[in-house]
This record gives sequence, structure tokens and C-alpha cells, in this order.
Amino acid sequence: MANNLKYTIKKDAEKGIYLLNAQGEEVAATDILDKCDDRRVFAFNGKMGAGKTTFIKCLCEAMGTEDVVNSPTFAIVNVYEVNANRHPDELKVENLKFKGEVYHFDCYRIKDLREALDMGTEEYLYSGNYCFIEWAEMIEPLLPEDTVWVSIEVQDNGERLLTIN
Repeated sequence: MANNLKYTIKKDAEKGIYLLNAQGEEVAATDILDKCDDRRVFAFNGKMGAGKTTFIKCLCEAMGTEDVVNSPTFAIVNVYEVNANRHPDELKVENLKFKGEVYHFDCYRIKDLREALDMGTEEYLYSGNYCFIEWAEMIEPLLPEDTVWVSIEVQDNGERLLTIN
């Protein structure tokens, strides 16, 4: 991915959360995963309340998880199953072929790298499964070279600007 990708996250009473590309066209959240090819580790940055957890929830639901997706603030990592038995018509994104576990981290409470290593973070990061990491800067030295960095900024109008590099 040569250039940064920019999206606008909007919230609508009827649609809920939805994503617009730079041309203003509505796109699926998982289009981002498609554009990032085979990269599986996504580091989310943004201020408290910017919408990191909400957007990760959109990604997981669009991937087909039936698990409850919420912030792993105290657990540090939640594991969600993307059900391999679901019929393709039930999935929101037809071309996403991933089945298995998704790891959702919240590293806000991690004190140092030793704590992250002790909980087996590297095993998750290099498992080949999707990893969505909030407050990733806390474990940045452990992240793979090809980590996708996602920034979410709250705009004056309340919308969110999502930038991917």
C-alpha cells in the first residue's frame, strides 16, 4: 500500500456506523482489510473515546463473528471466533476468506514490555490471525515490521477521520 488511505466514519440513527472512502462512497469496513493484502496486525491510535473499540467491533462483525465484541481493557486481550461454518451469504463481505480467531488487544494498562512478553503477546502477533491492537504504542517494539497503523481522529463535526498507513 503506497499511499495513506483516508476514510470518514459516520454515525447515522438508522444505519449505525458506516464508512465513506475519499470519494464519499460508502464502503464496507472490511474493504480496509482487503486493501492491506495479507497483513494481519493492525495498530489503532486515537485519543480516549475516538472510536477505536467501536471500529474494531465493526470489523469483527463484518468478518462474521457472532461473539460479543467489547473493550478488553482489563483482560488486555479478547479472542473472537470467526465462524467457519457460516454460510457465505450470511457474511457481510464475500471475498474475505479468513476463518479462525481474531485477537483484540487493549494495551492501555500494560506497564512495560516485560508484562506484554509474559502474557504471550508475540505468540498472538505472529500467529497468522488478525490482531487489532488499541494503544499499540505501548508494545510498539514487539510489533511486526508490516503492521498496519490506523489513526482515528475526532473532527469538529463529530465525525471521525480514519487514516491508514
